[in-house]
Parts: sequence; C-alpha cells; structure tokens
Amino acid sequence: MAQVLVVDDDAHIREVARFALVRAGHTVELAGDGAAALARIARGGIALVVLDILMPELDGLAVCRQLHGTVPIVLLSSRGEEVDRVLGLDLGADDYLAKPFSPRELVARVGAVLRRAAPPAAIAPAQPVLAIREVEIDRDRHEVRIAGAPVTVTATELRLLATLALHRGRVLSREQLIAAVYGDDHHLSARTIDTHVRNLRAKLVAAGAAASPELIETVHGVGYRAG
Repeated sequence: MAQVLVVDDDAHIREVARFALVRAGHTVELAGDGAAALARIARGGIALVVLDILMPELDGLAVCRQLHGTVPIVLLSSRGEEVDRVLGLDLGADDYLAKPFSPRELVARVGAVLRRAAPPAAIAPAQPVLAIREVEIDRDRHEVRIAGAPVTVTATELRLLATLALHRGRVLSREQLIAAVYGDDHHLSARTIDTHVRNLRAKLVAAGAAASPELIETVHGVGYRAG
C-alpha cells in the first residue's frame, strides 16, 4: 500500500479521509494547509496527495502549480467548482472527487490513480516502447522522450499517450479513452480528456516535438487520433 498525504483545512474531512484510507491499508499523513503540504512533500516518500481546492492562503490549485505533476493528486472540490476542477487537471492533477464524497469512492479513486502511477515494469507490457512520430513512450521506464530527452508528464497523461500510440491511426472516442485511462466504471466528462490532450500537446511542443496537428489529431464530433 502507499503513503498518502491528505490536505484539507477542515479537520473533520481530514479525519474521514484518514480513517477510510487507513482501513484500506494505506499509511496516511495529514496537513491543514498548502504550505505544510509542500513542506512535507519536499521531504519525499509521499506516493499520492488528496488535495482540497479551497484553502486559505495557499489553495489547492497553487499547490498543483508548484508540484507540476511530480506527485499523483486527487483533488477534492465542491460540486459548484467545475472550472476549478478543470484548471486542476490543467495543472497536473490526476483525478477529482466532489464534496460531499463517499469514503469508499475516495479509496477507489486513490487506488485507481496509484495503479496508473505504478512502475510499468510490474505490468510487463508486451510492447514497452511505443512511438508517435518523434515522440517515444517507454512504459517500462515510465518516460516520454523526444530525441532522447525526457518530457515531464503525469501518470494519467502517459497512459493516455500510450493508448493513442497503441491505436495509432485509429480514431478513439472520448468515452473509449476514458475507459482505457481510468477504467470502465469511472464516470468523467469528455471535457476531462480534452484537458489532458491539450496539456499533452503543449508539453510535447514545448519539449521540441513538431507542432503538427496530426501528432494528436482532433476528429471533430468523434474523438482523437495519433498521427
């Protein structure tokens, strides 16, 4: 199981999350604000962060911005904060859960993100290195590379890119991509996939990939295709 950091300014929510995650076998640490969370993460050893968006002084989005996708994150947000949830995904969060949340669903979401972030060597894919043009996706090393140089992506983004590469040239609907990346029982809006694709395009171009629309092509009304 994993070392999880729960960050929320509400002590009751922290305790509910801690109790559920400990029962599931995880080791849990708590932080009441974003600054304390960043200080703890900097010491190392945290496998995943459960992070509230609305906190005083340093909120969850600011924490996401500073972490820049280096640690898997499950956001907590109220139901009226769709814009903030999308921005959180833009900033590198892997998933989100609306408040009030079911402790069982929190455990399930945390488990799903941890599985996606697990070292791919344990999965032993039959085709560990995939490619889309000059972009290489190495699932054994959990790396994306362009001309040998690594590109920083989240575990979710790597899984999405690998799915597109596995089906290169084939149009995949947003629903198919959600199922491949998150699992069939995961209910997310199509907008979530759009956000991840937009982030991937920006990161790949910034790292030196040709700014070709066919790298990850939008097929309007259907989904996406790797060129």
